[in-house]
Amino acid sequence: MNRFLKTWLLLELLSGLKLTFLRMFKPRFTVLVPEEKTPQSPRFRGLHALRRYPNGEERCIACKLCEAVCPALAITIDLAEREDGSRRTTRYDLDLSKCMYCGLCMESCPVDSIVLTRIYEYCGEKHSDLLLTKDILLAVGDRYEAQIAKGLEEDAPYRGDTTP
Repeated sequence: MNRFLKTWLLLELLSGLKLTFLRMFKPRFTVLVPEEKTPQSPRFRGLHALRRYPNGEERCIACKLCEAVCPALAITIDLAEREDGSRRTTRYDLDLSKCMYCGLCMESCPVDSIVLTRIYEYCGEKHSDLLLTKDILLAVGDRYEAQIAKGLEEDAPYRGDTTP
């Protein structure tokens, strides 16, 4: 009987209209993008970057942990041995169209070489625009190194280490 009355009196419809009417007069939260920026989480994961040491040498030691841990198989690494016996990458490709921005690559890196920056304003018109090579990733890292180091320093207590 209760269901019958709700159906004939249209109580669900009236409660929805009441909610709509009450919301109509409340102030709206509108952000005018790109002039205004929304608040961003300190642990936001955006565009990838490869970092260098202060002496200019790239940090990546070609351990391939990021490639192994990537669930989307978005990272491809080729390596070569140098004369001193250390390994360095000859190819570091990242396909952003496959990437899930999970951050596992960053967490697995023992030398903090690959990081996810707070940059979210990037796009590509073609698939090839979303294929990042080693040179592009190093350029992003060089350009935003101060921001990356600050973010890693703020994030260190949550990661369990103290070295940025």
